[in-house]
Amino acid sequence: MKRHNLHVVVPACFCSRLRGNDREPSAFALAVRNQERKALDHAGVTKYEALSCRVRRAFPLLPAPYSPLPASLMLLLACAGTQAQAAEHIVHPGELIAAAIAAADKGDIVRVLGGEYHENLRIDKPLSLIGVDRPIVRGGMAGDVVRVTSADVTIEGFIIADSGDDLGAQNAGIYIQPGADRAVVRHCDFSYTLFGLWIEGVADVRIEDNLITGKRDLSSVRRGNGIELYNTRGAQIIGNEVSFTRDGIYVDVSHHALFRNNKIHDARYGTHYMNSNDNIWEGNEVYHNRGGLALMEVRDQIVRHNRVWGNTDHGIMLRTIQDSTVEGNYIADNVRGLFVYDAEYNTLRDNTVVHNRVGVHLWGGSIRNEIEGNDFVGNQEQVRYAGTRDQTWGTQQGNYWSNYLGWDRDGDGIGDVPYTANDLVDRLTWRYPMFKLLLASPAVQTLRLVSQQFPVLRAPSVVDPKPHMRPVHNEWDTTR
Repeated sequence: MKRHNLHVVVPACFCSRLRGNDREPSAFALAVRNQERKALDHAGVTKYEALSCRVRRAFPLLPAPYSPLPASLMLLLACAGTQAQAAEHIVHPGELIAAAIAAADKGDIVRVLGGEYHENLRIDKPLSLIGVDRPIVRGGMAGDVVRVTSADVTIEGFIIADSGDDLGAQNAGIYIQPGADRAVVRHCDFSYTLFGLWIEGVADVRIEDNLITGKRDLSSVRRGNGIELYNTRGAQIIGNEVSFTRDGIYVDVSHHALFRNNKIHDARYGTHYMNSNDNIWEGNEVYHNRGGLALMEVRDQIVRHNRVWGNTDHGIMLRTIQDSTVEGNYIADNVRGLFVYDAEYNTLRDNTVVHNRVGVHLWGGSIRNEIEGNDFVGNQEQVRYAGTRDQTWGTQQGNYWSNYLGWDRDGDGIGDVPYTANDLVDRLTWRYPMFKLLLASPAVQTLRLVSQQFPVLRAPSVVDPKPHMRPVHNEWDTTR
């Protein structure tokens, strides 16, 4: 679309007449209006276009009675004039993206056509960098492939490849540095980058629908994280897939963030939280990592409706965490489904913990938590508890335990005797692993029976006074 840049010069001596409060236009004002109309007619602009944003700025002080259009239509025309100012720059293969960025004005769009571009980019002004047909930007194994230093930058539709491998310099596919608020990165593939995205000191970034693959030939400790958030607020991390990085998503001193529908696998920790509050982690799938979700030294977290399975250590770690809710998660086939350490005032409800080696590993200092409506099914050990006094779970609703051997004479669906997770034999087995060789012997079976009958031999345990006779979630096995 052809753009008309109209400039009408008004002598300073006319300004007082144009600013006057007279109801009738002066001769000077009429002369200026005639000059304006002639200029617009010469440029081929209609009388309605004449009232666009630029003309109104040229004559900001004309009295309102001389505007032939309603104020609402004037506002729409002004907005349209503002939007029309954004220019597009097309980059073809063989040309430099950096040159187009340098030539662009604030708010412009730089479209990069499919091809390979070998350069390290720096975006220092608000603009949109849009890839057409998946152009590849290669960083030459040095530094960051793209560094964003300005607020309001959008990057979309690229393959970002071959960053440097300097952990100290935090080399990244895209480095969003402090002050680059409201950055958006979507529909990009990150290939062989140390950190996929390093995001620091910003607010309201949005990272969505990206595929991030780290430097998989490096050992875990030499890789960077897929997405690193440090000192941020209001981030939205949605619909990304991350693999072969150190940690999939690392969150440190970052608050009020949303992590939704991400898929993370083949990393050390799927997500690693530190010192971060008021975040939501929901609808994610985390599998084939060393640890699934590691939430450490945090508070006010919501962790819900996630699938965490097949991790070689824990599914979900809750360490030094307060005032948080963990609900509706499916936690299966991990070495430890839940690892709970120094956790207080949290709610764990409606989770399905199934076929883990240890369902819940409960460690010291984990008290005053509400554990209600969960299914613990087919775990080799339902609970491994290290403490000096009983922990009571399920005081309101109760939980389901697949190894509960009690009865329900009144038919209300709740067992008539409490469920006790551990006994003296379990404690001996944890302390002396070779003791397992004797578990089937009559002597050990007798010891287990005696310890249950005589309180002096009873070991501290998790106790559920309202054990369910049937699973809370009937579909627990269909989600495997």
